[in-house]
Amino acid sequence: MGVLHISMASLGPKTPRLARFPENPFPRPNVKIVPLAQIGDTLPVTAGGAMNNGRGPTMGGQRAERPLEKTAEQLELERLVVACSQGDSLAWQKLVISQHRRVYGICYRFTGSPSDAEDLTQDVFLKVYRNLDNFDATKGGFTTWLTTLTRNLLVDHFRRTRQERVTDSIDASMDGEDDGPTMADRLSDPRRSQYDQVAQKEMRARIQHGLKQMSPELREAVILRDLEDMDYKEISVVLNVPEGTVKSRISRGRAELARLLGRIEGQVV
Repeated sequence: MGVLHISMASLGPKTPRLARFPENPFPRPNVKIVPLAQIGDTLPVTAGGAMNNGRGPTMGGQRAERPLEKTAEQLELERLVVACSQGDSLAWQKLVISQHRRVYGICYRFTGSPSDAEDLTQDVFLKVYRNLDNFDATKGGFTTWLTTLTRNLLVDHFRRTRQERVTDSIDASMDGEDDGPTMADRLSDPRRSQYDQVAQKEMRARIQHGLKQMSPELREAVILRDLEDMDYKEISVVLNVPEGTVKSRISRGRAELARLLGRIEGQVV
């Protein structure tokens, strides 16, 4: 698979350097920075992602919601954004490296296609670069803003490609605020044996296959909650819907995914 390129002219006069990333979406990437002197007037951009980015503390297998105060990571991201807006290419480089796995992971899980995910990841970072001045730290964290931007681009991509929608979803209600461990929690247990790791890899493939068959609104809700480990308030901001709607979509999406996984399991057996 070839390396994608971005024209320097398309980004304007203050074009920061970008990073070159591996194509495998799951292992931790070994990021290699490509100096401008080596690439002339083009910027190669590919990306890798991970099944779980490890965000969010858990307590007894159940995830605790994040506090309202900003973390050191959020403050550092805001500092990098300010530096980028002032033309600091090194700050842009750090920003891309810190966020490329998140962006690629969301794109890959939504599309199920490594090549589409690479193209969309490139589009996201181009859009981020052109809209950095629109980021307002007083209205939320950078990662929420980035996820919103990514989600909007994915919706546009879905409309353009006219993928077949799945209309048969199952209604379910949420019993409490905390809905237990997510798929990310269950798939990231470091105590798993080698046999379990093989089973985990197979389960990832089945989950991805199941996600591709779900309707977009249920798919994105499950991805953001169970795979990106975002809390309800963050997802509400990203999807621009009330938290109650978020919870309903997550519950319906999980029920739909469980039904699809059961059908896939039956086909395998």
